[in-house]
Order: sequence, then C-alpha cells, then structure tokens
Amino acid sequence: MEIILLTDIAGVGYKNDIVSVKAGFGRNYLIPQGFAVLANNSNRKIVEENIRQASHKAEKLKKDAEDIAASIGDMVIEISTVVGESGRIFGRVTNTQVADGLKAKGIDIDRKKITVDDVKSVGTYKAIVDLHKEVKHSVTINVVAQD
Repeated sequence: MEIILLTDIAGVGYKNDIVSVKAGFGRNYLIPQGFAVLANNSNRKIVEENIRQASHKAEKLKKDAEDIAASIGDMVIEISTVVGESGRIFGRVTNTQVADGLKAKGIDIDRKKITVDDVKSVGTYKAIVDLHKEVKHSVTINVVAQD
C-alpha cells in the first residue's frame, strides 16, 4: 500500500515522502492517527504543490541543521553512571541523558532525534543525531564511573 506521510515517522520516512507500507499498518494506524494519507493522484498533486511552495523553507531547515551539526563538531559528552566491580554499568545510557549532555553544552536537541547504541560498560561510544533527513551527525559519548 502506498501512502504519503504527513509527519516524520522513525523507521518509515519523512514528511511528504511517498512510501510503501503493509496494508494493515497504513489502514489501521498511520491513516486513522492522521500521520498519512493514501497516495492517490489528487493527494500526490497536493503534496507536489506543497513541496514546491515550501522548497525555500526546506532549504533553510537544512541549513539550520547543518549549522547545528557544525556547532556539535567533534564534541564529547561525558555521562557518569553507577558501575559494578566488573566495569559493567547498571541500567543503560539513554537518549535523554545524551540530550541533557548536549543541552548542558548549549545545544538543544529533541531526545527523539538521538539514537544511542547499546552501552553496557564504561568506555567511549557513538550516538547518532538525526537533525534533518539529509543531515545526520555522530556525537561521541564518554561513559565514566560515578564517584
């Protein structure tokens, strides 16, 4: 089933993308929730017109995302957590902790746009920040033992 996304959906696509999804997912979740519409001819024409009118706004959003990525640069975020004797951490490092670390350094990014790999012990890891559909940036996370 082909649909047109009205909002960004993680793992599916971005706003105004025409994507193919399973019929049940589209019919029972995306369309009733208002996240998508059927990709028929009239809806395709409406989306094309919206894209044409919003192209300059999209360029500005992309430039803003690139500026944020440049300001993050090679930034290292230090996250302290409770660690056992073997060096393994209790719990896990979450995207909320990374977002708070970025906010402490003056960069405000929504936690939902951050993906953290599975962190199980003290060390250095990477988190991916999805700033725009064409701009993704990695942030280095240094997990240390809490004193």
